Amino acid sequence: MGYKFSLVLNREITDEESVTLKGAIHADASFGDDRLPTDAEVPVTKIEFDDSVSPTLAEAIEAALEAVKVVPELTVPGLSVPAQPAGPATEATDTAETAETAAAPV
Repeated sequence: MGYKFSLVLNREITDEESVTLKGAIHADASFGDDRLPTDAEVPVTKIEFDDSVSPTLAEAIEAALEAVKVVPELTVPGLSVPAQPAGPATEATDTAETAETAAAPV
């Protein structure tokens, strides 16, 4: 499990652009149809990310935004980030293991 968030693009993307974006994204990503948050009449593409590669949420989002730049005239008018751990995904596991080891009888 990694950092989860979604980007709403400024328009629908073509199949060719989808292939280009998939090549530029270094995380698990799924593409879907959506509507522009500021104008429900405008169809757009939404990308759902699950990034288990980046060490922080900020770096995961930055990498996703950089990947979108490979397609000319494609922008990101929307970002959605659900509540999640603030640190690296492995940090919580390491802390839990340390707590279990410290609590174990000798």
